[in-house]
Amino acid sequence: MARNAICDAVIIGAGMVGAACAYYAARAGLDVIVVDRGPVAGGTTGAGEGNILVSDKPPGPELDLALLSARLWRELAAEPFAPAIEYEPKGGLVVAQDEKSLDALTSFADAQRRCGVEAEPIAADGLGELEPHLASGLAGGVLYPQDAQVQPALAAAHLIRAASGAGARLRTRETVTHLLHTPGGAVRGVKTSRGEIHAPAVVNAAGVWGAEVAALAPVTLPVLPRRGFILVTEPLPRIVRHKVYAADYVADVASDSAALQTSPVVEGTSSGPVLIGASRERVGFDREVSLPVLRRLAAQAIALFPILASANVMRAYVGFRPYLPDHLPAIGPDPRAPGLVHACGHEGAGIGLAPATGQLVAQVLAGSTPALDLTPFRPDRFAGAAASVEAQAC
Repeated sequence: MARNAICDAVIIGAGMVGAACAYYAARAGLDVIVVDRGPVAGGTTGAGEGNILVSDKPPGPELDLALLSARLWRELAAEPFAPAIEYEPKGGLVVAQDEKSLDALTSFADAQRRCGVEAEPIAADGLGELEPHLASGLAGGVLYPQDAQVQPALAAAHLIRAASGAGARLRTRETVTHLLHTPGGAVRGVKTSRGEIHAPAVVNAAGVWGAEVAALAPVTLPVLPRRGFILVTEPLPRIVRHKVYAADYVADVASDSAALQTSPVVEGTSSGPVLIGASRERVGFDREVSLPVLRRLAAQAIALFPILASANVMRAYVGFRPYLPDHLPAIGPDPRAPGLVHACGHEGAGIGLAPATGQLVAQVLAGSTPALDLTPFRPDRFAGAAASVEAQAC
């Protein structure tokens, strides 16, 4: 049976970014409807580690976004639902295997520090105090106290619930099939498998399916899936205190290669299991489990934390990061399709960057001045499908 509705904004996607958009828009007094063809957190969000990182971002617009988001996460941690989302401000530790890698990491941290990042150099003999089970022989590292972690599916669900408490409406298992347009071509709502929703704004928070939603406008947004695997151990005592990763992880994040890349990323959780990543490869939406990749991740984790050699892996899962060619998300109005606002393409940083994205989108929807300059995130910045935006100095 058709269900037609009217609201101020339709948000397509009930993952972490869509949930944050709904939360901040509803708090601003806007009447919003969230639509998703699956359940809440049924896509990339449900397959994420829950990273809230500033440590892996060089000076530029993404770091500005991450710093704003880190502050907003701390505000969310004061909300009544905070204990349920397992927010942990445990900090991140980036380690270098040799002096050359340490020099590069130190220079990277120096540049970040000038932009407001807290980055504390750690000598080789100080690593064991932070992580007693860390492998010996490392050259040193940098501690990032602003890094944190959250349980992403729970966080999305509780933000949606809080948004609903402020008047937002949620419609899951409902597929958006068309965007509605005025005779002049402006977007004015959506047609779904269950009816029409009329609104002066539509937010594309569809993650790895952001290109499909954009094409309904029709505009081009070159979002591609970038596959990653995560290993989950059995519940263990708290043997990993921080999020710990090797310095080459930063280069992997910034890489444009479609080929497989892995670097050790290890972190404990409040419930006991240790999460092990990270792999990256562009293979479309191929969900087939790759045992060689899982073995490589396990070997790299053991090299970083030898104690994990005796731990049992409970499960492994796969997810797809929404990749854009210049590694910056698309946030803000699309001048090619008035009424369409994008909030997608965050790659592996969507959980961490979601609050800032949600706040910025809500400010756009409310007609107020965004807290950050949205120019670097313009959705029409791509020429064809592969232009890039230079990182701006902070």
